[in-house]
Amino acid sequence: MAALGSTIGTWMQKYAQGLLVYDLTRSKFYLGMDDFLSQLPILLFMLIGGVIADRHDRRRLLTYSQYVQAFSAFSLAIAVWTGNITVWFIFTMSFISGCGQAFGGPAYQSMIPSLVPRRDLPNAIALNSSQFNLSRVLGPAGGAAVLAMIGTAACFALNGLSFFFVVIALTMLTLPPHAPSVDRRAMSDELRSGLHYVRDNRLMLTLTLLVTLSTFLAMPILTMLPAFSAEVLTAGGGTHETRLSMLMASQGLGAIIGALFVGSLSNRKNLGKMLLFVQTGLGVLIAAFAMSRSLPLSLVLLFFGGMFFMGLFSISFSMVQLMVPNDLRGRVVSIYMVALRGGGPIGGLVAGALADRFSASSVMAVNGVLLAVISASILIFKRGSALTASTQADVS
Repeated sequence: MAALGSTIGTWMQKYAQGLLVYDLTRSKFYLGMDDFLSQLPILLFMLIGGVIADRHDRRRLLTYSQYVQAFSAFSLAIAVWTGNITVWFIFTMSFISGCGQAFGGPAYQSMIPSLVPRRDLPNAIALNSSQFNLSRVLGPAGGAAVLAMIGTAACFALNGLSFFFVVIALTMLTLPPHAPSVDRRAMSDELRSGLHYVRDNRLMLTLTLLVTLSTFLAMPILTMLPAFSAEVLTAGGGTHETRLSMLMASQGLGAIIGALFVGSLSNRKNLGKMLLFVQTGLGVLIAAFAMSRSLPLSLVLLFFGGMFFMGLFSISFSMVQLMVPNDLRGRVVSIYMVALRGGGPIGGLVAGALADRFSASSVMAVNGVLLAVISASILIFKRGSALTASTQADVS
């Protein structure tokens, strides 16, 4: 419940920040740049954060990360309220907030197996994904209301307050005592052991590469939504802000349904084949959305796109959590999260630069087709690969 309240604030800020960057610059490249800088610390520091999560108390690390992100949100609120906001200040605060996520993310994800029995882990991951994606529906809708009634600064200030929900909840949680590895080595050696595990485990390596590819090609669609609402779907009526909140909410609602569907699955066999089916469908949906000029059709396509993307995340992350030994969990999860979170902002930066030269529609249509063709080819021609041959026995 605390995470739900906090992530509602996060998506409220993301809605307001996307509008603010686009209104200040009218550039799709700058939209991609803001997303890239918010995720850059994850590429730079999350592997180190994974080692620290294995060494130190995860509750304390997560608490400190909330303070860092709250500082960033409050700073943006003050800058907007005083009229001193610039796009470069937004970029700086995005980077600082990303630093908090880089060290808090591995601690958060590594705590999940401590809270539930192993047999319930895939369902717990899906439940956690559900609260995250419920916030993607409520956050933009709430952000639109707050922005219209109070202003942009209030969206940032409310997000800053929301981080303290998690801080309070962490003080109330009953967790097993932290037990660091007795084999304490240099940080570089511990980091190397995590990288070697991923390199030597064919299934883990394949999952990591596929997640990077998927986020690189698929995630820019979310970065480009302000441009789609302002330039492509203008025949849908309403204001630019209203169309954007509808698009974000539709994608988030689909992600909730997708997470609940994956969480309800009792058959854990053939997860690898299921993952490739989902990736192929996601590519088709992205290409169809990019070519749509109808707001109602675009909302439907984004809804199903949200379902498929969350299915991709839940299935792949369940496979990772089930196969990783606990003493390596923080490091390996951080590598997976770098792949998951790193592909999107790099893809957004590339897609934004190309969209300024061509168009957001043409760039995302190509991305969707590439994702569908690559995933379908692996599914059809690589039936003996580690991924397509994976079963429950492989990941238990």
